[in-house]
Amino acid sequence: MISQRQIKPAADRLLTSRNKTCLRNQTSLFVDCRHSRQQETANLPTDLPSEETDVPTEELVVLVDESNTAIGTCPKALVHTGDTPLHRAFSCFVFNQRGELLLQQRSRTKKTWPLVWSNSCCGHPQPEESSLAAVGRRLKQELRLQPTQIFEVLPDYRYRAEHLGVVENEICPVYVCWSEQTPVLDPAEVEACRYTSWSDFIAALRDPTDTDFDGFSPWCREESLLLDESEQFQQLWKLHTLH
Repeated sequence: MISQRQIKPAADRLLTSRNKTCLRNQTSLFVDCRHSRQQETANLPTDLPSEETDVPTEELVVLVDESNTAIGTCPKALVHTGDTPLHRAFSCFVFNQRGELLLQQRSRTKKTWPLVWSNSCCGHPQPEESSLAAVGRRLKQELRLQPTQIFEVLPDYRYRAEHLGVVENEICPVYVCWSEQTPVLDPAEVEACRYTSWSDFIAALRDPTDTDFDGFSPWCREESLLLDESEQFQQLWKLHTLH
């Protein structure tokens, strides 16, 4: 069983019985990971984009054609249906120096994949906002994380997936970063978080007999395997992870 460390939402909000049911097959070795903040990066941010990171008044999704050329916008609240148009998004994987990946359980109020476990952070760039700036904005909003550097590793990733009649259809570049900050969860976005060993996580995804992560979002599973095969990611891993 994979060792995992639980993070509670802000204000010490406890997991409800419903959440515990969702995690029953994956929590045997949970321990509280509200570790000391003394290792937090002292000077933040230095390499993040300078664009505004506040939450937009109305979040819009950028609609695109097959070549990722913008062809319009749609309110985020309306874009995800049973026939979702192709649009821009991003995924981010947050690691610590110990080689652990921060996983997030999506809020129960989410229209897409509610209460499903996934990678650290996902979102949509706003019109005239770069994907990199959008990653920084959403990390700050959802988890109050402000990493000093964010790296694009899979610029051309695209996927389509369906769950409970709602479709995701995205051009979704994948980013990675490292942070020793303690996540503080926005309950409107994140139900819970936990850390898990990246090497064990990948081994479990590659093992057809291992069911620990079968219920994770399909993009998280696929992106994780693609990251692990990326030479650029392997080089970043050696630079930022303790050995």
